Amino acid sequence: MTEPVASSAFAWALLHAFVRQGVRHLVLAPGSRSQALALAAGELERQGRVALHVCIDERSAGFLALGIARESGMPAPVIVTSGGAVANLHPAVAEAAAAFVPLVLLTADRPPELHGVRANQTMDQAGLFGASLRHAVDVPPPEASGQLPAAAAFAAQAEELAASALDAALGSASADPGPVQLNLGFREPLSGGRPWEADAVAGAAGASSPAPTPLAGAPLTRGASALCPAVAARAASFGLGGSARTVVIAGADAGPAAEALAHAGSWPLLAEVASGARYGRELVVHYRELLRDPALGGRVERAVVFGHPTLSREVPALLQRQGVESIVVAPQGAEAYDPGRGARVVRSVALVDPSPDRSWLGEWVVADRQLRQAADDERAPDLQAVNARSFRDLNAHARAELAVMREPVDRRMLALAVWRASWPQDRLVLAASRLIREFDAVVPGKKIPVHASRGLAGIDGTIATALGIAAASQAEQRPGAVRVVLGDLALLHDAGSLLLDPAEPRPRILLVVGNDGGGTIFDSLEVAATADSGVFERVVLTPRSVELEALAHAYGWSYLRAANRGELEAALTAPVTGPTLLEVPLPR
Repeated sequence: MTEPVASSAFAWALLHAFVRQGVRHLVLAPGSRSQALALAAGELERQGRVALHVCIDERSAGFLALGIARESGMPAPVIVTSGGAVANLHPAVAEAAAAFVPLVLLTADRPPELHGVRANQTMDQAGLFGASLRHAVDVPPPEASGQLPAAAAFAAQAEELAASALDAALGSASADPGPVQLNLGFREPLSGGRPWEADAVAGAAGASSPAPTPLAGAPLTRGASALCPAVAARAASFGLGGSARTVVIAGADAGPAAEALAHAGSWPLLAEVASGARYGRELVVHYRELLRDPALGGRVERAVVFGHPTLSREVPALLQRQGVESIVVAPQGAEAYDPGRGARVVRSVALVDPSPDRSWLGEWVVADRQLRQAADDERAPDLQAVNARSFRDLNAHARAELAVMREPVDRRMLALAVWRASWPQDRLVLAASRLIREFDAVVPGKKIPVHASRGLAGIDGTIATALGIAAASQAEQRPGAVRVVLGDLALLHDAGSLLLDPAEPRPRILLVVGNDGGGTIFDSLEVAATADSGVFERVVLTPRSVELEALAHAYGWSYLRAANRGELEAALTAPVTGPTLLEVPLPR
């Protein structure tokens, strides 16, 4: 047996430590400087101890890991090589920092002697992500120091590195979950030997581990480092009386606490589609219209906010209105959602001395039901007007039904159809496009898992994030499919993530692409009415003509197209058995 070199021994010890501490997924983008980590990850996969996901693009790898952590709550360490590869992680790091998603970066680096001399693939990686990081350690290259460089020689340092990274990524009472970086220097030889075999031999012989080789560098800390600002001081809990006319607002990632409070207080629940609280008898779907109504929104005296509201202008307008008491429940985050800059920010709320005014809730629920009924009536097919008492009338009825099934798809139809097709075992991923606002405006209450990257609300990495969600939610042969609803530009922005690793299980994922020829979300902004139409089209809408069927087939995805109601219903009710792209042409 060949004794492993220090780089391989340390890499094995580090990844082995992460696995012992609960990591079940690793994400890898290949490269030379990170080869020892890559080989150790491959061996852990071969032993059946982790699921390994290999991406050729570091940006996709970062978002894939973000998706795994979003779904599972546990980081999936991302392994990349040195240089520009590290910079490609920055978009995922920024989203993870803003959305409080745990992320661990294992960035291979050149040794100190190659810095400052313009060596190939060398840059200042240790400070690259700045204040976005919760914790960072610049780890120098491992050295044998005259001892056997078996993995056991680095066991103590590896355990401490892994423990501190996971602690900081998962957050604590004084710091937020988020991204962590271990910047790992490696000298040549960059790999060699099989440290897992050395471990097995040592274990079989009952040999004691040699004294660990010291690793100098930044001090190791549990929890967040000074890089992460402490959570702003705020009351641990705040008691709410039940008399004020109150609405409960649930933004992205609010969770079930918002629905529980609305239920306990008999208050209207204004829950965004990605809040995790869009269900229950207090839910108000048409909250935008009702917030604009002086008879309801105009009488609100208090608003209790959970999560990160991002999908309407009416909510921030309410929170900035004079005479409305704003209470923001923010158990984490150095910043709290407070557009009016006058909210009471607390860690939790409790209902005290409840005296609910159920007539207040009733007014909202009745008004919401009327708006929903009016919208349904406006779109309902006029089949009742057909008298089916004769054969001729039966033919007319059949023709009317056929006309309904041939009705072109619009955004509202698409949102409702996808919502109906999704169940609790499924996952729904909504891109930061015009369609998520359509979902938020029309879909009724339903307790299904919905993911959306609303930390920075960007379109970057939508497909990669969804693939990570699929990897975590479908592990161990669990049932369900992932349905991703995105626009054509969001698809093209992340098209490289369509390239799947042939060695991994084929995910059950359906990309529903609403193709309206560009960024039509900007049509709703004031600039659309003031800018020159040709210039607006060129520099804002940025339409692109791509054959999506050819794109899907090039990456080995199945392709479907649904231009009318019948085709859409058929495509969404069919089982999702593998990666599939469903193109849905939409009007601008």
